Formats: sequence, C-alpha cells, structure tokens
Amino acid sequence: MPTSSKFHSNRTKRVPCIVKSLLHLSSQGQLFQAISSLGLLSRNGIRLPSKTLAYLLQQCANTKSLKLGKWVHLHLKVTGLKRPNTFLANHLINMYSKCGDYPSAYKVFDEMSTRNLYSWNGMLSGYAKLGKIKPARKLFDKMPEKDVVSWNTMVIAYAKSGFCNDALRFYRELRRLGIGYNEYSFAGLLNICVKVKELELSKQAHGQVLVAGFLSNLVISSSVLDAYAKCSEMGDARRLFDEMIIRDVLAWTTMVSGYAQWGDVEAARELFDLMPEKNPVAWTSLIAGYARHDLGHKALELFTKMMALNIRPDQFTFSSCLCASASIASLNHGKQIHGYLIRTNIRPNTIVVSSLIDMYSKCGCLEVGRLVFDLMGDKWDVVLWNTIISSLAQHGRGQEAIQMFDDMVRLGMKPDRITLIVLLNACSHSGLVQEGLRLYESITSCHGVIPNQEHYACLIDLLGRAGHFDTLMNQLEKMPCKPNDEIWNALLGVCRMHGNIEFGREVAEKIIELDPQSSAAYVLLSSIHAAVGRWELVENVRQLMNERHVRKDRAISWIEIENKVHSFTASDRLHPLKEVIYLALKQLAGHMEEVLSTNREW
Repeated sequence: MPTSSKFHSNRTKRVPCIVKSLLHLSSQGQLFQAISSLGLLSRNGIRLPSKTLAYLLQQCANTKSLKLGKWVHLHLKVTGLKRPNTFLANHLINMYSKCGDYPSAYKVFDEMSTRNLYSWNGMLSGYAKLGKIKPARKLFDKMPEKDVVSWNTMVIAYAKSGFCNDALRFYRELRRLGIGYNEYSFAGLLNICVKVKELELSKQAHGQVLVAGFLSNLVISSSVLDAYAKCSEMGDARRLFDEMIIRDVLAWTTMVSGYAQWGDVEAARELFDLMPEKNPVAWTSLIAGYARHDLGHKALELFTKMMALNIRPDQFTFSSCLCASASIASLNHGKQIHGYLIRTNIRPNTIVVSSLIDMYSKCGCLEVGRLVFDLMGDKWDVVLWNTIISSLAQHGRGQEAIQMFDDMVRLGMKPDRITLIVLLNACSHSGLVQEGLRLYESITSCHGVIPNQEHYACLIDLLGRAGHFDTLMNQLEKMPCKPNDEIWNALLGVCRMHGNIEFGREVAEKIIELDPQSSAAYVLLSSIHAAVGRWELVENVRQLMNERHVRKDRAISWIEIENKVHSFTASDRLHPLKEVIYLALKQLAGHMEEVLSTNREW
C-alpha cells in the first residue's frame, strides 16, 4: 500500500477518537480547549463530521461565545467549506444570532445556495431577539412557506416590542389560517394580555388555553395568573391558583406580587408565609407592597428578616426599603441601608440614588440628600434632577429649586413634564407667583412640553395659594381640555385655604360626581354646611358616606426617638405613653396660648 494511502487510512481511523475527545472537552465546560485544537486538525488535513462541527457551534451559541464560534466558521473555510451545506449554515445563523452578531448571520443566510424552513426561521428569530421588528417583518413577508414557529416568532416579537395590536392581529391570523398552535402561541398571546392589561382579553386567552389543554403547563398557567394579576383581577387569579395541582415558585411569586401590588398585603403575606420556597422576587414584592401602601414599618421589619436569612437584595429591594424609611421618617433605617450599599460596594442605579435623596430629604437631612446628588448622581439623568428639585420644593426652598433648574438647563439637560410639575410646585409652596407664571408660559415655547392636567392643577394651586382668584378663573376658562379630578381637587384645596364656602360646595359636589369614593370632598362639603348652620345637610352628607362605604382617611404622623419609630393618629388612645404625650401636648398648648396673649397685648 502506498505511503499516502496508509496516512489517509490512519487519519480516517483517528477521526472517531478525535470527535470523542472534542465532545468530552465541550461537555466538561472546556469549549476553548476543544475549539483551539481545530487549527492543528486542519493543518493535518483532518476534516471533522458535520454533526461534530454543528455541536460545537451549538455550544458556542448556548454560551454566547462569539469569538469561538468565529474560529469554528474559519475552520470550515480552511477545510474547504467556504459555502457550508444547509445543515451547517443553519447552525452558523443560529450561533451568530444568539451572540448578537446580526450582520454575520445575515451574510451566511444571504450566501446560502439552498435554504429550508429552518434557515428562514433561524434568521427570523435572530431579528426578533434583537428587537429588529421591521427587518423581521420584511423577511417574514418574503418567506416561501411559514409554519407555526414563524407566526409565533412574529407574535412574540411584536408583543415584546410593545406593538400589541400587531401582535394580536398576527395571533388571530395564525388561528384563522388553521396552521396549528403550541405552547409558544399561547405564551405570545398571554404576553399581549400582560402588556395591555385588558381583563376581557385575558379571560378569552384563559378560555383558549383551557380548551387547548395547555393549562397543565406551569409556564402557561403562571402566565395566565400574571395576566389576571396585571388586570387587578385577583379573584380569578386565586381561583386558578387554588385549582393548580402543581405550583412552582413562579406561580407563588406571581400571586404574592399581584396581591401586594393591588393593596391586599394581608393576602400577600398569607401566601408568602405558605411559600415552600421563597425567592428574592417574592421578598422584594412584599416589601414593595408594604412600602407602597403606607406600611413602612412592616416593610423594614421584613427587610431585616430577609437580611438575617442572608438573602441577597436587589436594587429594587433597596429602593423599596428607602421609600419605606422615607414614609415613616426613619432616618436610622435609611442610614443603615445606605451603609450596607457602601460596605458591600454595590453601585446603586438611578432609582436607588433617587430614593436615597428622597429619604434624606423627608427625614429632614436635605443637605445630606444634596451631597448624595453631588457625589453619586448621574448629572445626565433627568430623574435625579427631578428628585433634588422636588426635595427643595418640599422644604419651601423655591428659589434654590429654580437655581437648580437653571443649572440643569445650562448643563444641556432637557427637562421633562415631571421636572416642570415639581418646579411649579416649588413656586407654589414658596409663594413665587411671577416665577411660576413665567415657567408655565415657557413650558411649550422653551422646553417643548405640552401642558397636561397635572400642569394645570399646579397652576391653579399656585394662583389659589396667592389669592389670585380672577387670574385663576381666567386660566380655568382658557384650558383646552375638560377639568379632571386633579384640577377639581386643586380647586378644593384653594377653597379650603381661603374659606370660599359657596364655590367650595360646587367643587366638592363636582368631585363627588367624578369620584364617589373621595373622602376629602365629603369632609369639606360637610364642613361647609356646618359653617352656615345647615345641620340637616351635614347629616345627609354623613349618611351618604355611610351608604357608599366612604371612610375618612386617617391622618398619621411618625417620629423616630432612640432608634424606635413611633406613630400617632388623631385622638390616639392606644399608644403606651399616651398619658405622658397628652400631658406634654396640654403644656405646649398652654405655652402657645401665653405667647398669643402676649402678642395681643403688644
């Protein structure tokens, strides 16, 4: 046998051993070592089977190792496969797409001599994952044939990009054509339901999932739960949850998050305590629920327990806890969270920095909040500018708020509608009427913001506080839109402040008409009737409140003394130190009366 023939025979015999070795290295997480050996193989004229090369490309795709994937592609070219067969080309497209190298994926696709449905779907999926909707749609329209994967890809791509009407249209067309459906079809539909938050659509989707027999799929059933939760329909969500034979951590977390988001923190805590496995999302959801619904002390208690169990909080957890600290004016808790961020070298995101500034401001440490803004804030983030301007406004430092706004504009930052709302509030609380009017008039011309109902409400509050009723009524008449409850509530505050009884009665009745559950409107209306001695009308208002189950919002205050937060309500008789507190109040009231008497004598 000639020498060349023996060498070729030996190479052929060695290939299975080489393949086995490469597969072993790849499976052990040593993909780099496996692919590094391809150069030596090509120099020795050894060509690997297509299935082995496809496996290596798949591993590169799974680990998003673009550099290694390119080495495999180079190996193909060096070993004579400049135009790989359809099977390998499809794996190249998949690898490049998953690694985010869209131009290379398209180049492989464009050079293919023969494309099958997998080729088209691979390219379509790559576009979709990158959020490139227009190229995806263009490619979809060119496809010679389409299967359920093609349609599902478009439904999910449109839904994830926020084009829910297009996504729904594609889903309905898929069903109309009778192409078939699978769990991914319903995943796309439920993604739409979660985004649009339409209860009727969610119920229809639930029905279709039930009829198709996919409700036993944990991912699908959890998505149905999420759709109901996003629509605040926790009754239907709970019924489905109770019917589930197997519940994974996603289902439990969805229910806890849903209850917490919509204010039923007791139900959220009940399910949370029953959870067989509590993930950080469930902890954070309940903490955020407590913070959002004025139960800051419970949020901080839960956070303390979470930390004791060594469960790592995320940025949203920190933000929620800082909001809780701010809501009950617990500077000590806020400082502890800030200290934890510093000790663990966690780089806080914009929301956490904003929450830190807000917490220090609401706890009376405005200068520390300003220091956080100067040292930690991204000066190119409008959210942080809004927070620091709002903090200055809350402390009645309107001129400084305006100066901060001027600094922001000089830096080249473009204010948004929130910036202008907090600045108008700053002018209102500081009595800066002319400055506020100038700002309002420049909203569109200088800053490109179209005023909305919130801006009009701020303007009314600004003029009303200063007693400029004629200008206020003139602005109200010039409004291009019909007043909403925000504007009527601003007017209600003006009437309460200046004792405008007749107009206040009209405003209160208008608010009750728009929002029958507005306790503030009933209380003011009752006070107005009492002021003119119409006690029968006072009784009518109280009776109406009882019939509509309207409860006056209970005022509550907090103070932190020796690292303990104390809460107080009007006529509170439950506090353990109530005798001492009321004695101090009596002495304080007596001292105030003495000061008033002295002032009258002068």
